[in-house]
Amino acid sequence: MLKGLDPLLGPDLLHVLRAMGHGDELVIVDANFPAASTCPRVVRVDGADAVRVLDAILSVMPLDDFVDAPCARMEVVGDAAAEPPVCKAFQEVIDRHEQGRFKLATIERFAFYERARKAFALVQSDERRLYGNVLLKMGVVRPD
Repeated sequence: MLKGLDPLLGPDLLHVLRAMGHGDELVIVDANFPAASTCPRVVRVDGADAVRVLDAILSVMPLDDFVDAPCARMEVVGDAAAEPPVCKAFQEVIDRHEQGRFKLATIERFAFYERARKAFALVQSDERRLYGNVLLKMGVVRPD
């Protein structure tokens, strides 16, 4: 056990997060997402929904403040303006960890899959709500 770390941050996920560098992308995906066939590096976090996984990850991972949209979600097919409840919850977690600095952008479904293919890693959650997918771009930790 380690002090101060969220228990969802297991050894495989911590290894991935520590190996990432500025600009690398991590995608948290729902239980329906074709993770294994999309990206060679997949870490499973069973028993936790995507919002809970996002909260754990953002407790240690900075978002990239050098880009306009360091976090994005998949756009709802057929209704680009729709914001599913899971995505509203993503925004609340992002606001809490990043002091409201970033708004969750939207990416068309197939463009989201393409970004996921190029991601450093995917984190597959046990999220059952549709559109429970969020992309994060790693930022930098600045010296004190």
